[in-house]
Amino acid sequence: MVKAKTVKKVKKVEKVLKSTKPAREVKAKVEKVEVAPKVVLEDDKQKIIDKFGQKKGDTGSPEVQAALLSLKIDKLAEHLEINKKDNHSRRGLLKVIAKRRRILNYLQKLDEKRYKTLIKEIGLKK
Repeated sequence: MVKAKTVKKVKKVEKVLKSTKPAREVKAKVEKVEVAPKVVLEDDKQKIIDKFGQKKGDTGSPEVQAALLSLKIDKLAEHLEINKKDNHSRRGLLKVIAKRRRILNYLQKLDEKRYKTLIKEIGLKK
């Protein structure tokens, strides 16, 4: 004969099992969270390329390069606000800022008008 306590425990376990989600659903949610930032970043990159490119698919012009680096700088700055002790990323941020500065200097020498419109569009001070 089964004791009453054992029956109660079995019912409790069955209730918990029914209320929990299958492992597949939990794994799918975790995968979506991991993929989402990359998808957003790719969409942002494509918008920048379309907006600043001289022609369709232009990724080499200084305007596009500077705008893409600005996006990368914004993402790294957000990361460093959360992770203040991440010195490796801080060094990477400084390198990206220097690269953008060199590209902007080149664009300024190349065409002052394009430089000023880009600075205004990106929202940099100069």
